[in-house]
Amino acid sequence: MNETVDIEHLRQWIGREERTTDCLRPWPAAALTAALDREDPPALGEPLPPFWHHLYFLPVVAAARTGPDGHPRRGDFLPPVPLPRRMWAGGRLHWERPLRIGETLERRSIVRAVNVKQGRSGPLVFVTVEHRFSAEHELALIEEQDIVYREPPRSEDGPEPPLAPAPGPWQRRWRPDPVLLFRYSALTYNGHRIHYDYPYATRVEGYRGLIVHGPLLATLMLDLVRRERPHAFVRRFDFRATAPLFAEEELTVHGDPETDSGTIRLWIEGARGELAMIGTVTLA
Repeated sequence: MNETVDIEHLRQWIGREERTTDCLRPWPAAALTAALDREDPPALGEPLPPFWHHLYFLPVVAAARTGPDGHPRRGDFLPPVPLPRRMWAGGRLHWERPLRIGETLERRSIVRAVNVKQGRSGPLVFVTVEHRFSAEHELALIEEQDIVYREPPRSEDGPEPPLAPAPGPWQRRWRPDPVLLFRYSALTYNGHRIHYDYPYATRVEGYRGLIVHGPLLATLMLDLVRRERPHAFVRRFDFRATAPLFAEEELTVHGDPETDSGTIRLWIEGARGELAMIGTVTLA
C-alpha cells in the first residue's frame, strides 16, 4: 500500500456537509439540448430531463483555489486524496418526483464514505458523496456519487477492459468531438483538464486522448431512454464506469428493456468493442 495514502486522516472528512440553492433556469437546459442535437428544450414548468440537474448547483471557485488538474483544490469539502487521477466511478439516483424548469431547489451534500482498495496500478481511494435535492422541504431527488482517485498507470500495458455484450435492441451511435466535450465542461463549470487540454491529458495523466466525461456518458444513456420512452418517468438510475472513452472515437449506447417490467439495462460500447459503462433504469 502506498504510504502517502493516510486513510484515517482522509476519513476525518466523513460527515462534512455543504448546502447550496439554485433555480433551474431554462437556458442551461436549452444549451444542452442544442449540444446533443435535439430540438425539444424544456419550457418553464416542464420536467427537467433526468440527470440534467448537473447543469445547476455549480461551484464558484476562485482561481487561487483551483488545483493543477483544474478541479477545486482538495481538502475543502472533499478530502485531500494525494493521488493524481480523479474520475467519476458511478452513482445511484432515486427521483421522488420530476424536477421542473423554473423551480428553486436546495441541495444538501455530505461526504458519506472514504475507502481504500489496492488496484493493479496501486492504491485506489473511493469517496462517496450524497446529495439531497428539496423544494420547500419536499424531497425530490437523492443522488450518491462515487469518485475514485488513483495513480497513473506504470506502463501502457494495463489490464484490458471487459468486452461489451451482444448489441441491444435499442442502439444509438455517437462520436463525441472536442466541441461537445468543451460545451459540456462549460455548461457544468467543470475545469478538469483531461476533457479539453490535450497536452495535459496525454503528457501529465497518461491518457491517449481527451477523456469523455463520465456524467456525459450517463446523460447519453438516459438520452436513449428518452428517445425510446419519451413520456416515461425515470424513478431510479444506477450506473458504473468500467473503462475510459476518448474524443473522436465512436461509441454506441445500447438499451435492453425487460419484458413486462419497468427495468431497462443500459451499456456503452467503445470503438474497440470494450464495455465502458453499465447502467440500469427503473421507470415508474
